[in-house]
Amino acid sequence: MELRDIEIFLALAEELHFGRAAERLYVSQARVSQAIAKQERRLNAVLFDRCNRRDVRLTPVGRQLRDDLLPVYASMRESLERARVATRRLANTVRVGMIPGNLHYLRGYWREFRRRHPDVALEFRHAPFTDPFAALREGELDVLVTWLPVEEDDLTVGPVLFADGRAVAVSVDHELAGRERVQVEMLADFAITSARMPSYWGNTLVPLHTPAGRLIERGPLVTDMERLLSLISHGEVFHLFPAHSVPYWSRPDIAWRPADGLPPLTFAMVWRTDSEGDAIRSLARVAADLGPLPAGGANSAA
Repeated sequence: MELRDIEIFLALAEELHFGRAAERLYVSQARVSQAIAKQERRLNAVLFDRCNRRDVRLTPVGRQLRDDLLPVYASMRESLERARVATRRLANTVRVGMIPGNLHYLRGYWREFRRRHPDVALEFRHAPFTDPFAALREGELDVLVTWLPVEEDDLTVGPVLFADGRAVAVSVDHELAGRERVQVEMLADFAITSARMPSYWGNTLVPLHTPAGRLIERGPLVTDMERLLSLISHGEVFHLFPAHSVPYWSRPDIAWRPADGLPPLTFAMVWRTDSEGDAIRSLARVAADLGPLPAGGANSAA
């Protein structure tokens, strides 16, 4: 039985009148008659005794079918309602991915968005630095906060949020840990980790060469943050991070030092062009209205 036919049967079983059942379901009496006749043919049984053209009585088979279908129909309605609620919740939720950890510093944007749009939820997720745009393309994220440039034909770059410097992460036993600040030319003397990511995007965070043209050597491939921090901790490599992420990854076996001599990283919102909807546009409008954080704002409370 199709769901609509079940609804027609149960309505008639309760109303016991073709006209009232049709009015209840906003269909014609002919539609009710056709649906019941189809089910009787399929079951090869009479479900209703016709008292006259409109009034009916359930037969024993009809009563049995009604009793069997009522809990099934109730369960189906509950399942459909849960699906509708989930759909509404998804439509009213913006899932924001962060590279790497800037949720706290951007809370001014989130707070203003919630003030303007209390009916839309914000859900924050960690976005990996490997294959960074996959979650957008696979529909797992709606918006990604990341550094620029993003040169992907299917992605839209939205408002700029802030600019940030970089910090070097090294083992506490590393020779660079003894310095208060690290000059970019020093990085050519050590190996840095590598990861699977668009080269133009990764090279913005960690350039291939120093300003003087010295090669910054790429070391072992890493696919997750735990592996990266482990290699750094054991002194095998160093790595550059956006400066604002330092508080999120601080640990006693790793030293963080400001990196001098590199241009600032610019962070912005990015989303899949074909998935842009009202909620994403509203979030982008909030960011545009508030404007970028002031210089150094990513390292201070917004």
